[in-house]
Amino acid sequence: MNPLHAFADQPGGTEPKVLLVDDDEVNLMLTAVALRERGFAITEAGSGEQALGMLSHWVPDIIVLDALMPGMDGFRTCTELRTLPGFENMPVLMLTGLDDDASITRAYQAGATDFFVKSTQWSLLAGRLFYLLRASRTRVELERSKTRLARAQDLARMGSFDWRRAHTAANGGLVISPEGLRVFGRSPSERLGLRPLLRMVPAAERRGLLRMLHEVLAHSSVLATDVPVNLLDGRQRIIHVEAEPEFNEHGQSAGYTGIVQDVTDRRIAEDKIRHLANFDALTGLPNRRQLIWRTERALEHARRLNHQAALLLIDLDRFKIINDTLGHAAGDELLMEVARRLRACVRHSDQVMEGALEAVGSRSHRTLEAVGRLGGDEFVALLPEVADERDAERVAGRVLEAMREPIFVAGQECFVTASVGIALFPRDGAAVADLLRNSDVAMYAVKNQGRNAASVYSPQLAGRGREKLELESALHKAIERDELVLHYQPKVDVRAARMVGAEALMRWRRGNTLVPPIEFIPLAEESGLIVPLSEWAIREAARQAKAWSVSFGFADSIAVNLPSRLFERSDLVEHIHQSVGTYGVPHRAIQLEITENSLMKDLQNVIPSLHRLNEIGVEISIDDFGTGYSSLAYLTTLPISELKIDRSFVRDLGITPQSSAVVTAIIALARSLGLRVIAEGVENLRQMEVLHRLGCGVMQGFLFSKPIEPDSIEKWLQQTVLPRKAPWIAPASHDAGDLPRVIGGSRL
Repeated sequence: MNPLHAFADQPGGTEPKVLLVDDDEVNLMLTAVALRERGFAITEAGSGEQALGMLSHWVPDIIVLDALMPGMDGFRTCTELRTLPGFENMPVLMLTGLDDDASITRAYQAGATDFFVKSTQWSLLAGRLFYLLRASRTRVELERSKTRLARAQDLARMGSFDWRRAHTAANGGLVISPEGLRVFGRSPSERLGLRPLLRMVPAAERRGLLRMLHEVLAHSSVLATDVPVNLLDGRQRIIHVEAEPEFNEHGQSAGYTGIVQDVTDRRIAEDKIRHLANFDALTGLPNRRQLIWRTERALEHARRLNHQAALLLIDLDRFKIINDTLGHAAGDELLMEVARRLRACVRHSDQVMEGALEAVGSRSHRTLEAVGRLGGDEFVALLPEVADERDAERVAGRVLEAMREPIFVAGQECFVTASVGIALFPRDGAAVADLLRNSDVAMYAVKNQGRNAASVYSPQLAGRGREKLELESALHKAIERDELVLHYQPKVDVRAARMVGAEALMRWRRGNTLVPPIEFIPLAEESGLIVPLSEWAIREAARQAKAWSVSFGFADSIAVNLPSRLFERSDLVEHIHQSVGTYGVPHRAIQLEITENSLMKDLQNVIPSLHRLNEIGVEISIDDFGTGYSSLAYLTTLPISELKIDRSFVRDLGITPQSSAVVTAIIALARSLGLRVIAEGVENLRQMEVLHRLGCGVMQGFLFSKPIEPDSIEKWLQQTVLPRKAPWIAPASHDAGDLPRVIGGSRL
């Protein structure tokens, strides 16, 4: 294959364009024909002047010039075209006579790329043109690559350098590329020696850099480091230097070649990323990741040096209230102020025994000491060295003291306390996870005891925590295992000596033990299990109402206690529909009780459900009435049917006049509003008689019956109420006259 054909396959599919210049018309014609036959596009010119005129508006791929021409010869033509813009590197082949050495020398001096002796060996001429064209293309690509490389280096703020050991080299043998000079803030025409370059390094870092350079040179090892430099304009930059040794033919180190790059922006970004990864964006304190890392290092030192360390878990007590009331922006502002105060609560003086600070000397592990944000409103204080738990308690005391001062957020004065749990290494845990878990146990012990205090972890606390966890796990399975039961306490109309309803009270039959609600209801509310437990209670009460209706004609309601969160659920009405529909009892068979405090806490959220329940015939009773601190205006607007006088007022009836005054007021209020009133916690005849005299005739309490199993209710009616054997029946009946005995609205 003719190599020229490969060149012909160039972009656009065009043939190489050749400007052929010769004053000899015959030679011009013969050469043009021969080259056209070999795949060239030939344009002819009879003189140098004509050729230059053509080049003013047209650019060939290569120019072939006859050296000897009348007028403007080939040498002058070549010299002139080299001055034209864009023709500095145009390939020019000069045609000379045989053995014309002088012409060959003049051709190169004039700027010719190559020469060719005139002959009829056209294939050789075509081959020479092909190689010149290929070399030109290679040179152009090389220039483009160099330009792209220089541009890329400029964009990357990078340059190259060479350093030679030869002592005769100028400037200590250092040669920096123009791009490298720009990295150092110098112009490409400047020269920058090794000594001036080292003087750009700040004095504090220069000695360390020189020590490292001597070490690298001594071992002919690779150099890779970041160097801070001060530029002439005063800017401080960080330059990354990488260099590899070069060796001569004898294997001796001859110098280094490498690159320099301005990595200031990258280092700033890396530092920012590193800070974001290790520090809380809001407070600036170390985050969970950084705290765990610091604690792991502190524990390593503690093991090696045989001393104790402490971890303090700090949880804010009233943060949620402030965050919900004043908004998240105020909550963030509060957290920032808390962080500022906590920073001042940790000092090295609390990490070693008194008087021993000077004796132990400087220990690097103390720098690990920190206060960090674990997440939300939880903070952690790490004390890398403590003598005993008293050191940690002193820090905890300062934390509590720092929280006593009011905090102003969103224009509001707020008081925030903290609960602090303390765990010591190695006594309370050998790993970070153990210390965090046990300090958390101690912190929750403080929460349960009233908050705003500190507590040191002990195994007894962990035991209670495990018991609570086990209880919660078992409670999850109580419904599906059919372990829950309802006991019922009758509501009694003492005038008529009859049962007028019952209150359902939940019990948990766990193995052979009957767990009272006081032990598991708070846990259910905390864990969210109160929702399925309450829904089960409604279904079970509906089933029991049906069973009693069939058994002895029960036609009153069974009261079920519900937390306020159940009234907020949109599916409560639907659940009651399904429950009463399943067992075929009327909606009034279910009465719902809500405590006054719960009602007032979420009044606006509860109101819509109360109205929907009233519309379907479900009555609402206010439990523990009189214990809340709120306006009584809601009684006039809400669909409430019954008030239950709290047992705390009933207890002292007949003993203190204050209790009688409160009960009298509640009864009068209920009558004026058309509400039923019932007293709970009646335990003796004295309380019953006072209530009866004050006008309250419906009661419940141990005087009548404790909460009993559903099957025992009918037995209680048959054995106690109907025979009128109970001691409470005679005085009530005597006052009320000989009234008929009615149970559930039916005469017996």
